[in-house]
Amino acid sequence: MRSKKITQGLEKAPHRSLLHALGLTKEELKKPLIGVVNAANEIIPGHIHLDKIAQAVKTGIQMAGGVAIEFPVIGVCDGIAMNHEGMHYSLPSRELIADSIEIMATAHPFDGLVFIPNCDKIIPGMLMAMLRLNLPSLIISGGPMLAGKFKGKTVDLISVFEGVGKVKAGEMSEEELSLLEEKACPGCGSCSGMFTANSMNCLSEAIGLALPGNGTIPAVSSERIHLAKRAGFTVLELVKKDLRPKDILQKENIYNGIAVDMALGCSTNTVLHLPAIFKEAGLDIDLSIFDEVSKKTPNLCRLSPAGKHHLEDLHLAGGVYAVLKELAQKDLVHLEANTVLDIPLKELLKHVQNSNPEVIRPIDNPYSPEGGIAILYGNLAPEGAVVKQSAVAKEMMQRKGKARVFNSEEEATQAILNRSIHKGDVVVIRYEGPKGGPGMREMLTPTSAIAGLGLDKDVALLTDGRFSGGTRGAAIGHISPEAYEGGPIGLVEEGDEILIDIPKRKLELLVSAEELQRRKQNFKPLDKPITSPFLRRYRKLASSASQGAVFRD
Repeated sequence: MRSKKITQGLEKAPHRSLLHALGLTKEELKKPLIGVVNAANEIIPGHIHLDKIAQAVKTGIQMAGGVAIEFPVIGVCDGIAMNHEGMHYSLPSRELIADSIEIMATAHPFDGLVFIPNCDKIIPGMLMAMLRLNLPSLIISGGPMLAGKFKGKTVDLISVFEGVGKVKAGEMSEEELSLLEEKACPGCGSCSGMFTANSMNCLSEAIGLALPGNGTIPAVSSERIHLAKRAGFTVLELVKKDLRPKDILQKENIYNGIAVDMALGCSTNTVLHLPAIFKEAGLDIDLSIFDEVSKKTPNLCRLSPAGKHHLEDLHLAGGVYAVLKELAQKDLVHLEANTVLDIPLKELLKHVQNSNPEVIRPIDNPYSPEGGIAILYGNLAPEGAVVKQSAVAKEMMQRKGKARVFNSEEEATQAILNRSIHKGDVVVIRYEGPKGGPGMREMLTPTSAIAGLGLDKDVALLTDGRFSGGTRGAAIGHISPEAYEGGPIGLVEEGDEILIDIPKRKLELLVSAEELQRRKQNFKPLDKPITSPFLRRYRKLASSASQGAVFRD
């Protein structure tokens, strides 16, 4: 056992003395020591209840013969950090989370780890640490929030973001919005649509590093407590077998994860996080694999913001494993892929069924023959751009429009809410990439304002930043290279014509090569002043969005 480094041998007497100071007995020091990595705090709704999840995990560990030792990590709620300087810190927190866990679990040698995240960058940060440390481990999330109810309709956080635009458009009063904001998020859990947190929690199942149900069992259900206890049992089995995350996560698991990503219509942020996670396992992938899988994987689910269903509906329909079973019927997943239960996927699918074909479309009746995400290329995005095509109106799949250029999210949001953006415009927001932002901020406020104003079938938004999983409409992000590093998006001028062709995977600035070359010769990137030492370090180290915005080696 790895914990022998601090529990056994004459020279480890000082170490044992410090462990006894924790209240641990000599008998406990002979058992496996399991680290419980808990992201609980009192500011993120998805994390407010993680103390109960952690207690259930620790109970499971103790029942299985281990000793549970809990330690914390930080987290950012993207919804609360949205549209102010706090969003600069969200994506960078992913690297900090992974690094801090590495520090804790190396300085204090555990035999195994259980990771308890729930929201945004905390999940990928923990998965990156899991693979980097490669100790017997698994992840158990806090589960999704239930959807809210307002005037007989199901609502969620995105309803509130879009409500701001509806007030500006005169379609909702400020009093109605005030009532809506009290109803949309009814309690603990990760926000109830197929946003980034729920996307990553579901994909943790699909790649085999979480137990079935991890992504969909509601936060408030006793099933979630049962699952947490099973996570405690399971980690002891992993320790006994010395089965580690890199033993489980093979190329087959990568394809399974991306296939489920496409079938579910997950957040575009998965295109940042999955490469970063797989890189820690020594499995480098680029954007092309997402498009390769998307072209042959049908979109089976339309959860909010793409449709009316929420995570509770997906759970009742059979969850992630019911989606995997539908995909298996067309040989779109690798059934021999291993899982954290050390049971091949095909065995776990035997007793699974799709119990609601309205929520999970049968494989022969998909919403679309292609997956939820598409990768676009062209002279505006030589290294690629990402769009959640399952949430794009049919009218916007192919479109030419006039560029309206802004050098920050705030400038664009003000123009949208002031009604300065009109049908046919293409809003371009640049200098919001990993380096230019810095931190690659989410653009949920401007995209929700466009939707709330009723312009989502007429106005596109392009950015070298990123979007929330809650974004809908022709929102094309991760444009690479970013403006700060001399990317063509920095050369766009007000009034330029831009071609968007999602079916043909094209994103083109309709300006001659000669004119672009002339602009490039005179181009000097905007260098926003940064007062934060942390963000200065992040700007220096961050790679392109096309590489997952991971730190450069």
